[in-house]
Amino acid sequence: MTNLLVINAHPKVDDDSSVTLLVLRYFLETYSKRNPEAHIEQIDLYREYVPGIDRVFLDAQEKVKRSERLTEKEQRTTARMTELLRQFQRARQYVIAMPLHNFNIPSRLKDYMDNILIPRETYKFTETGSVGLLNDGRSAVVIQGSGAVYTRQDWYTEVEYSHKYLHSMFRFLGFDDYRIIRAEGTALRKREDILAETYREAYEAAIQLAP
Repeated sequence: MTNLLVINAHPKVDDDSSVTLLVLRYFLETYSKRNPEAHIEQIDLYREYVPGIDRVFLDAQEKVKRSERLTEKEQRTTARMTELLRQFQRARQYVIAMPLHNFNIPSRLKDYMDNILIPRETYKFTETGSVGLLNDGRSAVVIQGSGAVYTRQDWYTEVEYSHKYLHSMFRFLGFDDYRIIRAEGTALRKREDILAETYREAYEAAIQLAP
């Protein structure tokens, strides 16, 4: 059975006015029809608790190294981080839905990535450099909405740090199959034109992912 993890990084979570979320919904409908036996999990980063790298986290890490007792808050934080990591490891396919925030990924998604980029769990260091441990044929699809257009090979293309970061991190983890669907130009173009284009891309991506 295929395990698909949906990582919803949109602050509006389930707003029908979001082009990004409409494309995600179309992707999942197509994927489910092609692969009805697939197990699909979803995490809504702006609805659920996603620990960040803060004082609680850093204190807990230091105490673990010294074999000291954690506070209740530190225990909740570390337990949740382990839960998120295990959920991510269980999946084989991933779809991330997000808006572009100031040329980068949403802050909650960065927090989430810090929960899964864990040495000896998803990557390891060797004498010749780091090695991704999720190099067993996993696939990731990113659905990204943006007000501007980032594919014209201009200044905006240079500062699309969101795609550069995620592409690099998934390669770092060992993924070979990574693709991005851009619902771009929402502040400049007609909504129906954007949806028509991205629905086609979402359909193709879903068909390729579904066995």
